Amino acid sequence: MILSATEICRRRGETGGLVIRPYSDVCQQPASYDLRVTGHQILARGMCTLVHSLEWVELPADLAATLRCRSSYARRGLILGGGFVDPGFRGQLTLCLGNLGAEDIVLSPSERVVQMILHQVQGGTTELYEGRYQDSQGVVKAR
Repeated sequence: MILSATEICRRRGETGGLVIRPYSDVCQQPASYDLRVTGHQILARGMCTLVHSLEWVELPADLAATLRCRSSYARRGLILGGGFVDPGFRGQLTLCLGNLGAEDIVLSPSERVVQMILHQVQGGTTELYEGRYQDSQGVVKAR
């Protein structure tokens, strides 16, 4: 089940629930939340660039997330590598953005680039993410 905006907001208010910080009403979509980038970024054509989300995200045991490039950027040739976040993850998300378009893409600070779609994990899970990217801050390269 994909969470609606109403459910995302409700879950953010629960103790030990979903954390999206800083949260912005502008980023809340009907069935997703737009993640923003930090700082000014130039995504050179033909190159892959790592950037990190402005938001710190914490997923409880019964939520997972899928990340997708916003369609307005996909139409310009931007692709997102990776794109799944396991239950229990906490940290800023490193976004692998590839520019297959004909021109460089300039991103302004706090620009909404990626959609985070939240899914309920049926029955929850006792196995939470504790991998090498836990508590990520800033861009984290492959380890």
